[in-house]
Amino acid sequence: MTKSRVLWSVAGALLVAVGIWIATHTYWADATIPMPLKGEARTNPFYAAQRLTSALGARPVRDRTFVVPPADGVLVLSEWHWSLVRDRRQAIERWVESGGRLVVDSLLVTTNQDFERWAGIDRAVDEESSDAPTHYSACRTFTEETADTPRRGKSRTKLSLCGAQHLWSLKTKKPVEWSLRDSTGIQAVRVRVGQGHVTWINAEPFRYQELFQGDHGWLFVAATDLRRGDDVHFLSEADVPPLLVLMWRWGAPVVIVALLIVALLLWRGAVRFGPIAPTASAERRSLAEQIRGTGHFASRHGGGEALHAATVRALEEAARRRVPGYNALPASERGVALQRLTGVDATDLLTAAYHQRSTRPNQLRAAIALLENARRHIVVTLTRSAYGKH
Repeated sequence: MTKSRVLWSVAGALLVAVGIWIATHTYWADATIPMPLKGEARTNPFYAAQRLTSALGARPVRDRTFVVPPADGVLVLSEWHWSLVRDRRQAIERWVESGGRLVVDSLLVTTNQDFERWAGIDRAVDEESSDAPTHYSACRTFTEETADTPRRGKSRTKLSLCGAQHLWSLKTKKPVEWSLRDSTGIQAVRVRVGQGHVTWINAEPFRYQELFQGDHGWLFVAATDLRRGDDVHFLSEADVPPLLVLMWRWGAPVVIVALLIVALLLWRGAVRFGPIAPTASAERRSLAEQIRGTGHFASRHGGGEALHAATVRALEEAARRRVPGYNALPASERGVALQRLTGVDATDLLTAAYHQRSTRPNQLRAAIALLENARRHIVVTLTRSAYGKH
């Protein structure tokens, strides 16, 4: 047997041994794995508490914005900014003082001690536990006390509360109607404010699946002083839609018009692929157009007489090339010669050339036009005739 076959045999034996060991030391068993929350239970932190409220004969109401509940109703606040809006805060205070029942948890945000001064409840910091973690991960047992429960006795109820604060407890100078207490102090307390009452719980026992831990279901009934037929309003600022969503929900037409205006302004100021208007043609004007343009310019700006003199010289030069001794002829004979060459009356030609009675623009233009037509007849027509004979 070769060396390579020996190695393959050893490797196969090892694999078989590993397979046998895994098969004898493992087993199959069913395990329950909690599934993630779905639907409203995933987005609504009070979903479980609302279902419990409904099962106990009360009416749960999920508010998105604050609406004053009935005078004898219940309001549960979580992740709420108490001092953010003064008018809203004062409306809640008036509602409680008129007989409402308010329940807040440790996620209440308050500045300048606004809530503490009004409710008469404050936090008591435990100096000895300053280095401890903020929350206990395990549940703790607390003693329930009411206004008619003796301070000492075996009849007091023991309740389990999970996630209570460890660095501080609650304190109040008002008469306590209901509370949960342990060795660290009060972790839940209810006091009367006006005709209503306020309950502050130093944990978040009513959110999501926290309601199923410890004795949180029973605690919910005790904290809200729940009775059949109550209206229980749940309110939180944590799930308020973003500003853009609110803008679209309540002002979609204005948003659309604003976007169209912005798009129009951007389009107006954007760099274009071509000019706004077509560019002028780069072609040169003809010589005749140039001459006419120059003549019109000269006649309009005081150069009419000079233009007339230049036209007379051009006519005489053309005539000299056609009439021998033209310069030595008297004026009358020149007119006859020009009449014979151009077919234009000699008197009209001589008057236009040498006897202008007026220098007004209209008369000058007429005289120049007559002389120019005569010159062109001599230069163009007679030249073509001469070439035609050949």
